[in-house]
Amino acid sequence: MKQFVQALCSLSAALPFFVAAALIPAARAQEIMEINGQKVVTISRVAGNPTRPEFTSITVAPGRGMEVLQITANFPGKGNVDVLASPDFGEIKNMLDVQDTPNGDLGYRLGAAFLVPYPNRIRGKLSEDGKTLTTEWHGHTITLPANNIGKLPGAERHAMHGLILKAKTDDVKQQGGTGGGVVTGVIHAGDFGGHWLSKTDLVFTISLTAEDVDATIEARNVGSEEEPMAIAWHPYFNLPSGDRSQVRITIPASSYAEVDGYDNVFPTGKILPVTGTKFDFRSPSGTALGTDFFDDNWNHIDWQKHMATVKIVDPAAHYGVDIIGMSPEIKAIQMYAPPTAKFVAVEHQYNFGDPFGKEWGSTDTGMVTLKPGQSTTWHVRVHVFVP
Repeated sequence: MKQFVQALCSLSAALPFFVAAALIPAARAQEIMEINGQKVVTISRVAGNPTRPEFTSITVAPGRGMEVLQITANFPGKGNVDVLASPDFGEIKNMLDVQDTPNGDLGYRLGAAFLVPYPNRIRGKLSEDGKTLTTEWHGHTITLPANNIGKLPGAERHAMHGLILKAKTDDVKQQGGTGGGVVTGVIHAGDFGGHWLSKTDLVFTISLTAEDVDATIEARNVGSEEEPMAIAWHPYFNLPSGDRSQVRITIPASSYAEVDGYDNVFPTGKILPVTGTKFDFRSPSGTALGTDFFDDNWNHIDWQKHMATVKIVDPAAHYGVDIIGMSPEIKAIQMYAPPTAKFVAVEHQYNFGDPFGKEWGSTDTGMVTLKPGQSTTWHVRVHVFVP
């Protein structure tokens, strides 16, 4: 369609897409697009204060696990800025409805996909056809799609980023006014296509006001068996200046999980202190990313006023974002930041990588156990500011 802006990024199996050109206004997305057979939902508002940044829209895809496709915010003197790194809506539809894998893996290469019942990587015994793997939890066998693999020779196929990437959402409702709005929906996930131990309902609430975007997922065990549960999202935060090296990050965590390298990115089971390493981002004024590569999992979070706040500051653009974990079940913060990319992915998640792995021994890896009738709630808030 003529309204679509040509996407400037080509499909890659290694890196997600991010914009290098103006997008169609988010308010148009709902009018022109369905994804996976369900209309996208856009909540929008008009900025009313010329002296401070305000959120102006959020666009959600109920047909793809309530994935957030884009968030916009108005900054004084700049106009609307894309908060998430995503291609234009035409390319999004092409990726998710035409080019995607059976598991929906392109969903976590743009915007902000929700990851349930596990974020991050899970290792296990690979099936003969290489399509699935098996792991164990409390003596129960779990069979998962083996949907990811590194690039290097000898890389190990593994499961990654959950089982709702292609899930449709029921009971989608939208409420709004001049101040903002809320979209809600329920994914009746059942046993996640035969991959999980009980049955689960996921209740989503995503809201937009001038000051904040809030995303909440309540996972309810509606089955008859115990089940492990972890929740996260995978948001790519846009860097408006395009100069990633000078971007400053604050992560309030005193340790990180050692990995075997940045191809498999499998944890070794060692939790190491950040002091004196490139992983120390505790400075309140932030630490510059420089040219270092990161795909790491921080833990032992310093909660302040019941919040776990990661800051992204782009000094060259006079732009800042707070990503605030609000749920005490969040035990880890994953950051993915390739040196050549114009984004930083910050993922507040319940668990460490490979949470069922034997390398952890008796370490609590953050998976929550839900008995029948029990629930757990993940809640993250986003706030924009001028640093």
